Amino acid sequence: MYRWLKHASICTVITLAPQIAWAQQASLNVVATFSILGDFAQEVGGDRIALTTLVGADGDAHVYEPRPADAVALARADVVLQNGLLFEGFLTRLVQASGTSAEIVEVSQGADILDDPQGGHYHYYGDRTVFHAAPYDPHAWQSVANAKVYVENIAQAFCAVDAQGCSTYTANAQDYIDELAALEDEIRAQIAAIPEDRRVVVVAHDAFRYFQRDYGITFLSPQGVSTDSEASAADVASLIREIRAQNASAVFAENISDSRLVEQIAHEAGLELGGTLYSDALSGPDGPAPTYLEMIRHNLSTISAALAVD
Repeated sequence: MYRWLKHASICTVITLAPQIAWAQQASLNVVATFSILGDFAQEVGGDRIALTTLVGADGDAHVYEPRPADAVALARADVVLQNGLLFEGFLTRLVQASGTSAEIVEVSQGADILDDPQGGHYHYYGDRTVFHAAPYDPHAWQSVANAKVYVENIAQAFCAVDAQGCSTYTANAQDYIDELAALEDEIRAQIAAIPEDRRVVVVAHDAFRYFQRDYGITFLSPQGVSTDSEASAADVASLIREIRAQNASAVFAENISDSRLVEQIAHEAGLELGGTLYSDALSGPDGPAPTYLEMIRHNLSTISAALAVD
C-alpha cells in the first residue's frame, strides 16, 4: 500500500475524492490520526468541522498501513492532528504522498511526557512481534491532565485556521476541560477505595505508564521480556516471578492486542483475566468505550471491579 502511495501522483490521488464525504457546511476539514484524537477534535470542533479519522475503532496506529483514501483525506484537509512522539510512524510518508498543505499539529506539545526507559516497546500479534522504538512514551493521553493539554492545543490549531469560529472552539474546549477535571476527581476517588496492596496489574503492552504515574496503579507488561515473535517459556517465567514478587492481582487484555499472550500469563500466574482495557483506541459506537470519557471510565470500572476485595 505504501509503495502505491509513495509513487502515486497527486492527480491520481485526487481522482479518488468521491470516496470521502465532506460536510458542505463545515468550516474546517480536519483529519485526526486515530480515534482518541478524533473524539477530542469533535468535542472542540462540533458542527464547524468535517472530521476524518484514519485509524478507527479498535485500530492500532503503531502498525497501521494507510489506504489511498487516507491520502485523499489529507489532500483535502485544513488541519491534521497527530499525537507525535513517533506514535504514528506512517504519517510522514502519507503527508508526502498526499501533497497536503494542511497545518500538521502535534497535539502532545506541552504535555508532561515520560521518557521510555527501554527505548521502545513491543506489540504481539500471534506469531509476529512489532517493536515501537521511541525515546519517549507516546501514550500521554492516559493522563487526563495531558488530555486537557491536547484539547487546548486542538482549540488553538482550529482558531489559527478558522478565526471566525475561535469563540466556539474555545468555549467548547473549556466545557470539555471542565468535564475532564470532573473525570480526574472520579478516578482519584475510585482508586482511593482500592487497597494499596492490590494496586498491581498486568496488561498486554506498556501503554498505561501515565495512568500509573498520575493515579497510583502499577502496570506490569511483557515489554522487554522478549524480542522474538513469541515469549519463550523462560521469558514468561521471569515475568511471572515479577508478578508474584509484586503481588499482582489481575491480568487484563487490551482491545488492540491479541489476547493469547496475556491469557497464557494469567494461566501461568494463577490469575483471572479481569476484562479488556482500552489503551490506544476507542471502541465502536456500540462498544463500552466510544468516547475518551467513556474509555477512561470503562478502564477505571474494569480495574476497580477486578481489584475489589471479595
